[in-house]
Amino acid sequence: MSNGVAGKPQGFVFTGKHMVLVMVAFFGTVISVNFFMAYNAIHSWSGIVVPNTYVASQQFNDKVAIQRAIVASGIKGKLSVEGGIVQLTISHPEKGPIDVEKAMATFRRPVGEGQDFVVELTRAAPGLYKATHEVRSGQWIAEVKATDGETVVVHQANRIMVLGEQ
Repeated sequence: MSNGVAGKPQGFVFTGKHMVLVMVAFFGTVISVNFFMAYNAIHSWSGIVVPNTYVASQQFNDKVAIQRAIVASGIKGKLSVEGGIVQLTISHPEKGPIDVEKAMATFRRPVGEGQDFVVELTRAAPGLYKATHEVRSGQWIAEVKATDGETVVVHQANRIMVLGEQ
């Protein structure tokens, strides 16, 4: 083999075919990783916080006013989950237990919707509402809402951690 100079052997020559292979390998890797990440993003969380952001923005001030009225009332709700029992205690520091017509608890995973559930709590004693439902271990966003007619008495959401199977 000769590179045009007498007596000198020809080494590796980087040709156009090699450049095409390098470009295909590089961009193929980049595109593959992007598709993999997009697939994981789509299948791990819906990304939907509210169905319609415009409508939610129009309702924001009303929701803030309702929440301020709840805080001003002094009524507090305390949610607990233990042994497959979801329990909500509603009370006022001065008036004691508070009864409501309807109490609901919504459990959502911070990521994903597959295990989300809503449970209606029934009155067990004055100001005490319970339901039996399996709550799997891990992190949850627990939202409780208690209403008396059209009046929202308690509405709060907290991130909780459930340890062990309930």
